[in-house]
Amino acid sequence: MPDQNASFAGPNQSVVVLGGGPGGYEAALVARRAGATVTVVERAGLGGAAVLTDVVPSKTLIATAEWLTIAESAPELGIRTGVAPVSPADGQRARRELVDLEAVNTRVLALAAAQSADIRARLEREGVTVVDGAGRLDGPGRVVASPSDGGPDVELDADIVLVATGATPRTLATAEPDGERILTWTQLYDLDELPERLIVVGSGVTGAEFAGAYLALGSDVVLVSSRDRVLPGEDEDAAELLEGVFRARGMTVMSRSRAASAERTADGVVVTLTDGRTVEGTHVLVAVGGVPNTAGIGLEEAGVRLTDSGHIAVDKVSRTSVRGVYAAGDCTGVLPLASVAATQGRVAMAHALGDAVAPLHLGNVAANIFTAPEIATVGYSEQRLRAQGSRYVTTTLPLARNPRAKMHGVRDGFVKLFAHPEAGVVLGGVVVGPRASELIFPVTLAVSHRLTVDDVSEAFTVYPSLTGTIGEAARVLHGQVQPR
Repeated sequence: MPDQNASFAGPNQSVVVLGGGPGGYEAALVARRAGATVTVVERAGLGGAAVLTDVVPSKTLIATAEWLTIAESAPELGIRTGVAPVSPADGQRARRELVDLEAVNTRVLALAAAQSADIRARLEREGVTVVDGAGRLDGPGRVVASPSDGGPDVELDADIVLVATGATPRTLATAEPDGERILTWTQLYDLDELPERLIVVGSGVTGAEFAGAYLALGSDVVLVSSRDRVLPGEDEDAAELLEGVFRARGMTVMSRSRAASAERTADGVVVTLTDGRTVEGTHVLVAVGGVPNTAGIGLEEAGVRLTDSGHIAVDKVSRTSVRGVYAAGDCTGVLPLASVAATQGRVAMAHALGDAVAPLHLGNVAANIFTAPEIATVGYSEQRLRAQGSRYVTTTLPLARNPRAKMHGVRDGFVKLFAHPEAGVVLGGVVVGPRASELIFPVTLAVSHRLTVDDVSEAFTVYPSLTGTIGEAARVLHGQVQPR
C-alpha cells in the first residue's frame, strides 16, 4: 500500500459513495457534516443488503422464532399452553401449526423497507444526493451512474470515492438457486409456507442462525456441516453447547459431510454428499459464504488492487492502493459485520477529509451469533491466545446457577473471561445465553479500555441480573491473577 499521508481539505470537497449500505451511508453522513458535497449511488435500496436482504430481515425472522423458543419454558413457569408435546417431533408439528410464514415474511419485508426509507429520509435531510442506480469507476476521480429508471448515465466527478458495494451469497454450480426449492438466504422471504423439511448446507454463522430459526418455527431441519462441529471458527465450548442444544431440540446435524450437489425432485429436493449419501427434503438453503461485489465496476482499470478472493485491499483507515479511493464493508473482506462496515466508512471519510481518526482495531469488535442461545464474543479468543502462545488465565461460569436465569427457566449458557495472569487486564470474553448481544457490552468496555478484572468486579451489578455472572467471573479471576 503506497504512503498517502497527505489528507484532503474537508469542506467544499466532492464525495461519491458507491453503495448505500452501512459503510456507505455512515460515510456519507460524516462527509456531509464535514461540509463536503456528497452523492450516494445505490442500485438496490438504501441500507443495502444489511437492511434489505441480510441483517435486518434475518434478525426479524429470528426474533419471531425466539418467541416460540421462549414458549418451551411455559409449562415450567406454570403457564398452560394447550397440548404439551411429548417428543421433539410433536413439538415441531405443534409449532408448525402456529406459524403463518406468509404473515411473518410480510412483516419482515415491511420492516426492512421501513428501515430503508428511514435511511433515505435521513440522508436527504442531511443534504446528501441519492442516485438510484448502478455505479462504476471511470478512473480514480470519476464515477458513472446508470439510473435504475433507464435514464441516461450520470457522470460524477469526485475528489474522494468510497466503494461500499457489499457482497452477494456464494452459490454452487451444482446447486443453482431457483428461488423456490433451492434457495440462498436472500430468497427465503419469498416463501409463503414453512418448509416441512429444510436442509441447510453450511454450518457457519448464517447457516447456524437460519437452521436454529426454522427449527424453532417448526421445520424439520437437517444441518450439513463439512467440519467436525457447527460454527468451526467460534469458541469451542460455545459451539459444542449450541450443537448439543440443536440436537436436543430435534435437529439432525451431519458433521464431516460435504454437499456435492442439490437437485429438485417432483415435490422437493435431494442433496447428494461427496461420499455418495443423499438427503431428501422439501427445501434446501445454501449458506456457504459470500462473494464481494467488485467485478465489472472499473476497480482494476482505475488501479485499485484486489486480493486473490476478489476483495478490495485496504489499510486500517480504509485506503485502497489508489489515492483518493477508499473502500468499506463486505467488499473489503476485513470482517463481514455491519458494525465493522459502518466504522470503516466513518474512519475512511474522517481520514479523507483531514479529521483526526483512530485506525480500525479489530480486537475491540464485539460480534454476536443470533441463535438460541446467542453467542457473543469480544477481544482475544481462546484459540488465538493458544495459537500465539500467550499466557492467560480464564474462568467459565454457567448461567444455570444465576438466580435471574433460574427465574426465566434458562439452563443453557455461560460466561467465559480471559485475563492477563499478572496485570489482570481483561483480554477477551464469551457470553452464551439469551440476549448475549446485550450482555457482552460490559466485557467490550473492559477490553476496549484495558480494564482489569478488579475494575470489572468492583462495579455494581443489579441483583438479580444475568450481568451478575460477569461480575462473578471477574471476582473468580481476581484469585487467579498473581501480580509480580
